Amino acid sequence: MAGLKPDSPTPSELTVHNQSRALEISFSDGAEFRIPFELMRVYSPSAEVQGHGPGQEVLQTGKREVKVVELEPVGNYAVKPVFSDGHESGIFSWDYLYFLGNEQDRLWAEYLQRLEKAGVQRDQPMPSAGGHACGSH
Repeated sequence: MAGLKPDSPTPSELTVHNQSRALEISFSDGAEFRIPFELMRVYSPSAEVQGHGPGQEVLQTGKREVKVVELEPVGNYAVKPVFSDGHESGIFSWDYLYFLGNEQDRLWAEYLQRLEKAGVQRDQPMPSAGGHACGSH
């Protein structure tokens, strides 16, 4: 199983660029992406970011300078980045990384709209976590 879908492209090369804060990834179908760490962090597939269902997403702010300090393999289908802000609960499947790379212009636009709608700035620090720690289940 390559990704979560059997016919998904698989990474042929994956490079962490901490200086420019981007993940460079080449896939078996010839697609190549440079995914900013900030985009990966604000769209992390973790429950901490996505919530436990529609409408429970947590808008992420203050992630422009985030780095990937470690990239752990997860089987043959994903990686788990450890971000410099301590976030490490997101498992990024090959399918999801392909989606982030392929849709990053649309995802950036959506993120900026969500920030504007919420009346917060992109570089505003995240509020303190209040009681719900998703890593516990």
